[in-house]
Amino acid sequence: MNDGFHAQPLSADRWGDFEAVMGPRGACYDCWCTYFRLVPAERKSFTGSEKKDFMRQRVNEGPPPGLIGYLGERPVGWVQVGPRADVPNWNSPRTVSRPLEEADAGDPAVWAVSCFFIVSKERGKGLSHRMLDAAVAHARTAGARVIDACPIERTKQSKSVGLYVGSRRIFEAAGFSEVASRKEGRPLVRLVL
Repeated sequence: MNDGFHAQPLSADRWGDFEAVMGPRGACYDCWCTYFRLVPAERKSFTGSEKKDFMRQRVNEGPPPGLIGYLGERPVGWVQVGPRADVPNWNSPRTVSRPLEEADAGDPAVWAVSCFFIVSKERGKGLSHRMLDAAVAHARTAGARVIDACPIERTKQSKSVGLYVGSRRIFEAAGFSEVASRKEGRPLVRLVL
């Protein structure tokens, strides 16, 4: 498919592209992709603009917390990918995404793909597959040893907001295998690089 798709790490100079993908409400209800970065009490106390500021500061500090996907020059998608330690709430002992081994939470070679967001008019066109492929390539280049994810098995609608964690089928297509099942419909999957 030669539609000009490519993905680039989210750095400070691409912040405007991140804003374009997230839209005026910060994607999922003013989240600004902070759901796994902030503990629940803190996240709930933040306004949408405070979450946006938090994420902008994180991007400015680096390293890139994920990738922006483009069709040509137009930003159309986001995937949050990086070491598990970068998304501390993803490692909470109370979550289905918690690590297999406690040490994985702080191991810089154990990465996570924790969130996706595709602009609404581009959903259902296979961009999540392409974003995941780019995330895997990015993780491999950065020295990741394994990548974990905790996708959703199925949703009622193909364009459901619940797909922010990705669908199981895109991870299976990319070679991820289930390594734990802590809640029906939300497997922990892993790709060994």
